[in-house]
Amino acid sequence: MDTIVNLNRRSRWGGVAVVGALALTLGACSSSSESSSSASNATGGQSSAAAGSLSGQLAGSGASSQEKAMEGWVAGFNDQEPGVTVTYDPQGSGAGREQFLSGAVQFAGSDAALSDEEIASAKERCFGGEALELPVYVSPIAVIYNLPGLGAEHLNLDAATLAKIFAGEITTWDDKAIAEQNPDVKLPSTAIIPVHRSDESGTTENFTDYLEKASDGAWTHEASGTWPIDGGQSGAKTQGMVDTVSGAEGAIGYADASRAGDLGTVAIKVGDDYVPYSAEAAAKVVDASPRAANATSNRLVVELDRKTTEAGAYPLVLVSYEIACSVYDKQADVDNVKAFLTYVASSEGQARAADAAVAGSAPISSALSAEVQSAIDSIKLAG
Repeated sequence: MDTIVNLNRRSRWGGVAVVGALALTLGACSSSSESSSSASNATGGQSSAAAGSLSGQLAGSGASSQEKAMEGWVAGFNDQEPGVTVTYDPQGSGAGREQFLSGAVQFAGSDAALSDEEIASAKERCFGGEALELPVYVSPIAVIYNLPGLGAEHLNLDAATLAKIFAGEITTWDDKAIAEQNPDVKLPSTAIIPVHRSDESGTTENFTDYLEKASDGAWTHEASGTWPIDGGQSGAKTQGMVDTVSGAEGAIGYADASRAGDLGTVAIKVGDDYVPYSAEAAAKVVDASPRAANATSNRLVVELDRKTTEAGAYPLVLVSYEIACSVYDKQADVDNVKAFLTYVASSEGQARAADAAVAGSAPISSALSAEVQSAIDSIKLAG
C-alpha cells in the first residue's frame, strides 16, 4: 500500500496518527527559529512573504527510495511553515514523473533523470518553462540477501558475478564464482532466488545501469527502469522488494540502503578491494562523476562513474532528483515549491536525511547545494 506523508497545522502539536492504511500523519515539534532556509529567502524576489506566513497545499509523488528522507524533510519544513500541507505519495519514480507531467502534483521524486521525451513534455506542463532536475538525495543501493546464520558481515561479489546471479546463470550459493570471492565463508548449497522490482523503478534503472557498465559484458541488457528479464520473483516498490527477500531463504535483491534492515548486504568489488555500502562511499563516487551530456544549470543530472576504481568509493549508488517546474501559474505554488525545495537542499535538510534514524543518505556537497539553490531561485510565476 502507498504511504502518504501528510503534515498540517494541527499535527504540528501532536504525535503520530495513522489514518486508514493509506495515510501517515507525522507530528513535528514547533520551532520559533527562522533559519536562512525560510520562505522569505526562498522566493527569489517573487514574494515578500515572511517565514511562517505561507499556506496552501503542496503535493508530490514518486521514488519510494526517498520515502524516509521525505518524512524527515516534511516534518522539518512544517516547523518553519506550518500553514503548508505537504503530501508525498511514494508510488515509484515512473509513476511520480507521470503524475508531475500530467499536472496532478507540483513536484516529483525520481531515481532516474527525465528522458528526452519527458523533457519536451515538461514545457507544456510548466507553462512554457522547463523542468528542474535537482539531485538532493544521494544513497547507496544495497544488494540484500537472506541467508540466516551465514556468519559473515558481508558477502564479497564482483559485478560480473552479480550479473550472472540476477540473470539466472548462477543458481546456488555455493557456486564456485561466489566461493572464490569468499574463501573464509561456509556457503550453503541453498538455491538462489533473484528478486526484482515489479514496478517501473529508478532503483532498477540504477541497478541495471551498474550491471551493464561494470560487469564487463556479463550483463547483456541495457539499463532500464523496467526489469528486462521475464518471470522470476518480484516485489512492488521498495517495501515489496524488502518483504519478498525477507520472506524467502536464499533470496537476493536490491533496495535503497536505508531499507536494508537486518538482511545481509554485499560488499562489491572496486579495483582490488571489496567495498560495503556507506553514505561516505556513495558520496565519493558522486563527487568523482561528471555531469550528463544534456545537463543544464537547471537540470543538474549526474553521469555516475560505475567503473570507478577509486579507493573507498561505492559505485552502486542512486542519485535521486526532485523534479519541479521553472514556471507555475499560481503564486502560492511558486512560493511553496521554492520554500520546500530550499529546505530540502539546505544543510539542515540534508543533515536530517543523513541521520541514520531517518534515511542515512549522503549529504550533497556545499558546491552542489549552491547550484541547486540557484536553480530553485529561478522558479517564477507565469507571465
